[in-house]
Amino acid sequence: LPLLYFPSVCSFITGSYDRTCKIWDTASGEELHTLEGHRNVVYAIAFNNPYGDKVATGSFDKTCKLWSAETGKCFYTFRGHTAEIVCLAFNPQSTLVATGSMDTTAKLWDVESGKEVSTLAGHFAEIISLSFNTMGDHLVTGSFDHTAILWDVSSGSKVQILTGHRGEISCVQFNWDCSLIVTASLDKTCKVWDADSGQCLATLLGHNDEVLDVCFNYTGQLIATASADGSSRVFSAETFQCLCQLEGHNGEISKVCFNPQGSRVLTASVDKTARVWCVNTGVCLQVLEGHSDEIFSCAFNYEGDTIITGSKDNTCRIWH
Repeated sequence: LPLLYFPSVCSFITGSYDRTCKIWDTASGEELHTLEGHRNVVYAIAFNNPYGDKVATGSFDKTCKLWSAETGKCFYTFRGHTAEIVCLAFNPQSTLVATGSMDTTAKLWDVESGKEVSTLAGHFAEIISLSFNTMGDHLVTGSFDHTAILWDVSSGSKVQILTGHRGEISCVQFNWDCSLIVTASLDKTCKVWDADSGQCLATLLGHNDEVLDVCFNYTGQLIATASADGSSRVFSAETFQCLCQLEGHNGEISKVCFNPQGSRVLTASVDKTARVWCVNTGVCLQVLEGHSDEIFSCAFNYEGDTIITGSKDNTCRIWH
């Protein structure tokens, strides 16, 4: 379940099976606010970067709610999806929220008015992941129909359909300068696409089980993957070569992320540990042990000196 750091303030937010979200103080571990109102699991959360004053939550109750991060008050409930919401994001300008649903559509919502702006229809199976580019003029959605679709945000129309994967897509992401899109798939590969032409530039091979997560580092020069085979890999986004393999977990890795400096990779695994790796050497620098069940989310803070992990054991841990 989801877990996020706020960009500017020293707090983080967690989603939960108990239908609430909680905002916590990173330093003390104290609960600041509980966001209550959803009628089912809160499966996705996002905040508006870089302001960090609003939170969006997506739920299996088919709604998305927009909250004040400062007071915990609910501004709007976005209704319109006919099935569970499983992913969401703010655009970089913080004027729109995009939601992706098991009903096969994505929707764009106006943050100020609370109104639906457009419905992005074109997938044939659930949308599992979505990502705005840095400009906010394009959105990419990844689906269980084995495709990703690039959308024009202002018109709500399809720009490109990214076809080539032979299994469900698990994750999609733009790089920082909006030139590349990376997709991860249950077909054991990732693909890198030219965001303008929609052409597949490379297929990232090497995993022998499903790829569950993928991300660019902040500069967009590196790509990290997380797989059900228990390993993670770092690739160059320029040459598409595998730079190092991160091996040591004893079970599937569900999440991977870079620190802001791009020198470390953090992985979260069903083996109840998270690990910190050196990007240059592939050496494991730290094993974060203490959770009593699988870890499903992990994040660095914006300075890169604190890590937070969320586990099926119903706890979050803060690591300094």
